[in-house]
Amino acid sequence: MASEPNGVSDEVLMLQFQGGDRSAFTDLVRRHKIPIFNFILRQVRAKSTAEDLTQDVFVRVVRNAATFKHEARFTTWAYSIARNLCIDHLRKMSLRRHPSLDQATGKDKDGPTLGERVADGHHSAAADRQVVSADIGARIVVAVDKLPTEQREVFLLRQLGKVPFKEIAKMTGVPENTVKSRMRYALERLQGALSEYEDYARALR
Repeated sequence: MASEPNGVSDEVLMLQFQGGDRSAFTDLVRRHKIPIFNFILRQVRAKSTAEDLTQDVFVRVVRNAATFKHEARFTTWAYSIARNLCIDHLRKMSLRRHPSLDQATGKDKDGPTLGERVADGHHSAAADRQVVSADIGARIVVAVDKLPTEQREVFLLRQLGKVPFKEIAKMTGVPENTVKSRMRYALERLQGALSEYEDYARALR
């Protein structure tokens, strides 16, 4: 069972909630709402949708509380619910468009593109760092989105949900070594997607 600084595990809180202690559920929400929201947000990439789906996760936790097994791990159960909700949502989504270096920045559609701002020597180093940082952040989001489904799922669960590899293996129904391999491949792909910025980033230090 997962232990917490106050000595009460998620699983004990869940059992207390099953016994009618509503404050135990409040504690679970307080502990996990933000990381679950971040996990969902990085998949659906729409704040309002992520908020709705996060709420749905805890609604399902309440509705299905009686089915929670004493030997189960709460995070595995909760993230399994979140994962399934994301899968259902993404199936319904239309194709999304992402910013590119050729897209104008700011409100002025005729303004300089992000690429032109990066190349403009009149900007200060601090401004350049801000532009590059924002673009790298956008590129990471796009790169994560382009990962094969299995790799993307493991990456988000591990990096945002902090779910142990062993628990991810249980959630996805594959061996732990397979999960670790997917994580390694995901990191290699992300590193490759951002390699073009390495020299530029060094020059700005």
